[in-house]
Amino acid sequence: MQGALAAMVGVRVCVRICGVRSASDHCGNECLDFPSWASASWESLMLRGFRRSTHSPAAGTLPASVCANRARGVGQEAIMELRPFTGTYLTDPAAVWHDLLRRDPGVHYAEDLGMWLISRHEHVREAFADPESFGNALTLAPVYEMCPEALEVLARLDVPPTTAAADAPVHTRTRRALRAAFAATAGRVEAWYGPIVRRRVEQLVSGLARRRGEVVDLVPEFTAILPLLVVVDILGVPERDVSRIRGWADGQIALVWGHPEPAEQVRLARGLLEFWHYCQDLVARRNAEGSGGDDFVSRALRHRDGRDDVLTLTEVASMAFNLLVAGHETTAGLLAHALDQALSVPERWRWLAAVPERLPGFIEEVLRYGPAIDGWLRVTRRPVTIGGVAIPAGARCLLLIGAANRDPAVFTEPDRFDPARPALRDHLSFGHGPHFCIGAALARLEADIALRRLAEAIPGLRLADGHVTAYKPNLAFRAHRMLPAVVDADVRAV
Repeated sequence: MQGALAAMVGVRVCVRICGVRSASDHCGNECLDFPSWASASWESLMLRGFRRSTHSPAAGTLPASVCANRARGVGQEAIMELRPFTGTYLTDPAAVWHDLLRRDPGVHYAEDLGMWLISRHEHVREAFADPESFGNALTLAPVYEMCPEALEVLARLDVPPTTAAADAPVHTRTRRALRAAFAATAGRVEAWYGPIVRRRVEQLVSGLARRRGEVVDLVPEFTAILPLLVVVDILGVPERDVSRIRGWADGQIALVWGHPEPAEQVRLARGLLEFWHYCQDLVARRNAEGSGGDDFVSRALRHRDGRDDVLTLTEVASMAFNLLVAGHETTAGLLAHALDQALSVPERWRWLAAVPERLPGFIEEVLRYGPAIDGWLRVTRRPVTIGGVAIPAGARCLLLIGAANRDPAVFTEPDRFDPARPALRDHLSFGHGPHFCIGAALARLEADIALRRLAEAIPGLRLADGHVTAYKPNLAFRAHRMLPAVVDADVRAV
C-alpha cells in the first residue's frame, strides 16, 4: 500500500460503520487497517471487513466519537435514525431532507445505520472535493451484515476496484483510461453516441405511439430499457443479452444498497458472480478478436496497448462491469423522474412539447429536485471536522445529495420545482471533484433526445388515474417501481 497513507494514519481502524478508531474505542469485531482496505477489491472488503462488523451499535450505545462531540456541545440534537428502507424516507425523502437541513449543525449520526449523514450543500461539496479525507474504497460495500451463504458466493469474486470505487493512484490511472475510451465531453458524446441514442429512441417511441389508448408502464417500456440499450451498443454487447444484464444490474444495486432477505442475498450474489464472469469473457473475446472496433471495450484495449502498467485485462473487465450498471441505472432514474414531473402536471408536458428548447432547463431542474442517486457513500481516511463536527478516521459517511440540492442557502424556494430558476447547474447530482460522473454529458443527451421525441410523438401522454409514486427501497438509488401512463396521441401541444 502507499507508504504515505500508512504513515499518515498509523492506527488500526475498525471498519465498523460507527467509526471507532482506537484501542479504547474498539468495538470488539474484526477490523481492517488502512493499508489493506485502501487498495483492496470491494469484494474482499465485504468479506474481510463486513462479515461480522457491519451492524449498528448495540441498543442504547453510541460510538465514542459521537459522545465526544456531545461533550463538546456539538450535535446535541444530531443523533437520529434514518430508516431508509421504510417509512418517511422511502415515501417522502424531501421531508427528511428538510428536517436535516434545518437542524444544526447539518451533520448527523444515524444510529440505525451507524454512519454519519452530511446534508448541507457546502459540506457535501467539500466532501466530494476532498478524496484525501473522504475516500472511495468502501463505496460499494453493503450497508448491512450479509449472510454467510452470500459471503461464500462472493468469496469467488475477484473484481479490482472500479474507477467509481477507487482512490488515487488507482483512480487516477483508471480514470485516464476511461476518458480515453468513453466520451465525456458534450461534443464527443454527440459525435460518438448521438446516432445510437436517436436510433434507440425512435425504436421505442414508435412502438409506444402505436399503442394508442393503452395504459403502459413507462419504467420497463421506456425509462429503464432505453439507457440499457444505449449502453450495450456503446460497449458492443449483443442485444440478445439485454434481459440478463438488466437482471444482473438491478441485482447488484439491490445487493449493495438495498436490504434483501438472506435467501435473496444468495440469489443476487450468484447473479453478481455470473455477471463478472460475463464481463471477463466479453473482454477476453474482444482481445482475442482484435481491438479494431469503435465500441468501448475495443477503445479501452487500444488504450491499454498490451501494457498491464496502463491497464490490466481484468481492469478492462471491471470497467465494463461498472459501466453496464452505472451507464444505464442513473439515466433510467433521470428519465423516470423527468416523466413523473412532466406528466404529473398535464400542462407542463404539453408546454415542453410546444417548445422543446425548454427541455435543457427542465432536465437540470429534474436533476436538482429529484436526483436518481440521492445519497452516496464515503469513508473517512483520516480524522476530519466538517460543519464543526469531529468525525474519526474509518467512519462511513452518507453524502445526502438530495438534501444538498434542496439547501435554501444555495437555492431559493428549494422545494418548488422551477425549470426557470437561475444557476440550474449548482446541483450535485453528478457529484463534484475528481469523481464527477463521467457519464453526465451522455445522461443529459439521452434525456434531451428521449423527452423531445416522446413529447413530439405523444403530446397527450398522461399518468394513469390514481397513480401514486412509489420507490424501490434503497439507500442510494431513488428508482420508481412503476410509472403507468395513458398513450393519447390525439392531444396537441400548447
